[in-house]
Amino acid sequence: MQEFLQILNTTGFVSFSWGNLVMIAAGIVFIYLAIVKGFEPLLLVPIGFGIIVGNIPGMLEQGLGVASEGSVLSYLYFGVNKGVYPALIFLGIGAMTDFSTLIANPKLILLGAAAQVGIFGTFLGALLLGFNVLEAASMGIIGGADGPTSIFISSKLAPHLIGPIALAAYSYMALVPVIQPPIMKLLTTPKERLIRMKPPRQVSKKEKIFFPVITFLVTAIIAPGGVVLLAMLFLGNLLKECGVTERLALTARTSLIDIVTVLVGFTVGAKTTADVFLTPQSLGIFFLGAFAFAIATAMGVLFAKFMNLFVKDKINPLIGNAGVSAVPASARVSQMMGQKYDPTNYLLMHAMAPNVAGVVGSAVAAGVLLGILGS
Repeated sequence: MQEFLQILNTTGFVSFSWGNLVMIAAGIVFIYLAIVKGFEPLLLVPIGFGIIVGNIPGMLEQGLGVASEGSVLSYLYFGVNKGVYPALIFLGIGAMTDFSTLIANPKLILLGAAAQVGIFGTFLGALLLGFNVLEAASMGIIGGADGPTSIFISSKLAPHLIGPIALAAYSYMALVPVIQPPIMKLLTTPKERLIRMKPPRQVSKKEKIFFPVITFLVTAIIAPGGVVLLAMLFLGNLLKECGVTERLALTARTSLIDIVTVLVGFTVGAKTTADVFLTPQSLGIFFLGAFAFAIATAMGVLFAKFMNLFVKDKINPLIGNAGVSAVPASARVSQMMGQKYDPTNYLLMHAMAPNVAGVVGSAVAAGVLLGILGS
């Protein structure tokens, strides 16, 4: 009996709590949404499984958790904690992004800028809820639905909140097809949803090569705090467009970003333990993020309607939602909503312009916040 009790004490049954049960159930829900509903499975499957792993009772007692110094999970989490993984993800994003539509129709960058209101709205909301200025700045990027940038800035300003901030940002990236369509429908008229935009002009090879170099110089000078993310984003794009480094571009947009995505999702999930997430502070972050993401979506749509008051070639406001940084999920939502009302209307190529502008915008916003608060 003594040996049996000793063995029993090494199992997780002894320390199993309701918090473990709740978080394991949450991980299962994430996996369900990914597999059954198809919500960003590349993100939700590793995150959901990571949540399950991180909430196995007894892990911390045996020194195996993310927070346990010297454990395997702590070493894997190093790339999150130090902002390494977000930079590598931006390299992959750059290598898979086509900026042609944005180059051809540069005024659409304003939609990406308008959606960044969600970032500063989250920042102010967090301050009103009692978070300090560094925590509020770290939470702000959730409003742009930018997981990598959220991790990067929180690793610099509020490392103790990386887990809930990253989980919130990636959750809303994955739930774009659920959150955005009702807002888009509410803020547009049937006539506006049927607007057909002119095909963008053909962009030359030289323009595609010059764009990442010139845009990096401009944005990095404006926001030096975001230079790491901006450099990796535009380096990846230059690798793609220059025509002589296709092998590197292929690796960056396939193998590299896939490996890093798995590691980010799994370790962020494993970090989200019951004692970290099931607190008023963490739940406040999660719900504030939902509100901020809705505001960012609404501002993009409303600003497209505002631009139509002044431009000759009308903009379908359904592409305004793509101003957030969830690439290419929010652009696909624009396409889906447009075809729901007119099956022959193709908005995807137009929506990619504000979508990639949103990625750049969130990195610039992060750089500005880091420049002001990071010193």
